[in-house]
Amino acid sequence: MEINAVKTSYARWAPVYDKTFGAITNVGRRHSVAYVNERSAGNVLEVGVGTGMALPLYDSRMNVTGIDFSDHMLEKARNKVREKELSHVKSLRQMDARNLDFPDDHFDTVAAMHIVSVVPEPERVVSEMARVCKPGGHIVITNHFARDKGFLAAVERLSAPFSNILGWHSDFEVSKVLGEPTLSLVERKTLPPMGMMTFLVLEKSLAA
Repeated sequence: MEINAVKTSYARWAPVYDKTFGAITNVGRRHSVAYVNERSAGNVLEVGVGTGMALPLYDSRMNVTGIDFSDHMLEKARNKVREKELSHVKSLRQMDARNLDFPDDHFDTVAAMHIVSVVPEPERVVSEMARVCKPGGHIVITNHFARDKGFLAAVERLSAPFSNILGWHSDFEVSKVLGEPTLSLVERKTLPPMGMMTFLVLEKSLAA
């Protein structure tokens, strides 16, 4: 997707996101944050924080930074932080995930929930997430990935040309996420609804 298409799409979806796509992706979001909370305390980066639906789920001992390209989404997220008094959320910043404004080896965990199929140059985004993650740290990704066969696979292929309108790639291949050489796959499993979502944990090499 083109970056301007992403911005336009999410400006359109921001007012209703929580009750539409947000509701569909809730299981993956909760599963991802539960993994982060269980693993360790520390500095967490959430790439594509959106309207901040995951922010109240993080343990209070975390130091959470969220970034998103959409100002409209960030406005919703900042409202949640104020209203719910989420003191563990240290910063919410407007940023292009292809060029993260953080130093190398900075975060203990990087989370990306339902965003890798909506950003331009997803391989570059994953590379940036790996760069800012500490060696031995984990990158947690939940996303929909294209199916090889079946009715839903056909629907995904038919929807693909409308990605700029929908705001996401329906035919997004998991290989675009797994190709970063500094990362190794630790865990992979499907999640509801109907196994549409996939949960991935990638670990950054200690030698990176």
